[in-house]
Amino acid sequence: MNLLSPKKIQLPNGKTVVEKRSSTPLIIIVLLICTITSINITGFELEVIFKRINQFFVILADMIPPNFEYMPNLWQPLLDTIKMSLIGSVFGAIFALPVAFLAASNIIRTRFIASTMKFLLSLLRTLPTLVVALIATFIFGLGTMAGTVAIFLFTVSYVGKLLYEQIENANMDAYEAMQSMGLSTVYAFRYAILPQVLPNYLSTTLFCFEGNVRYASILGYVGAGGIGLLLQESLGWRNYVNVGMILLMLVVTVFIIETISEYYRKKLM
Repeated sequence: MNLLSPKKIQLPNGKTVVEKRSSTPLIIIVLLICTITSINITGFELEVIFKRINQFFVILADMIPPNFEYMPNLWQPLLDTIKMSLIGSVFGAIFALPVAFLAASNIIRTRFIASTMKFLLSLLRTLPTLVVALIATFIFGLGTMAGTVAIFLFTVSYVGKLLYEQIENANMDAYEAMQSMGLSTVYAFRYAILPQVLPNYLSTTLFCFEGNVRYASILGYVGAGGIGLLLQESLGWRNYVNVGMILLMLVVTVFIIETISEYYRKKLM
């Protein structure tokens, strides 16, 4: 109880002030208890990691040098992965704009609508992309369509969440002035709020696209198309030289995309 009870401090002038004790020690204790409980439940053994970590380097050594003759087989799946990411990111970011508009409590005065849209975005964020892609394969069949839908939904949830928070923190003076002049909510938002959040909105979209390229590379594990299908096949056959070539192509591709994206994101800030 002493950890939480207020601390009395005597000032030089004779006055006594009450200082609220920090809750950091209590938080640390709770985290330690949760960590120990998690270790017991999951059966985590640090000893096993040290014993088996050498196997990682064995597999890594099997990937080097990669099979460069396998490269011609990777171009089309790699392009499919990039196209999935690009289409899903672009349409997801576009769709996230009206969703964020409806979720912003300072724009939409109807609390039910704003709360519902925020709940929808939270629900989408809780769904793992792999699970969404798996469900999409049952609806749209195997292939890149399922992967594109999964990336689209993830982008909506990610960009929409950050965007409505930016809208709620925007300066409302110009917006309120335009509304007092008779402009509709949509027009006032378009000319007063959107210019404020547009740079961050575009920067967030570019950053999301970077991540989506990486996520799309593993969606093939559930039949969502792209280079992930070849990665799953090569891992299944323990063909590590082909795995090395696939990973090398992905690293180079992601590096190029991140470099270009970072350049334009700096321009937007």
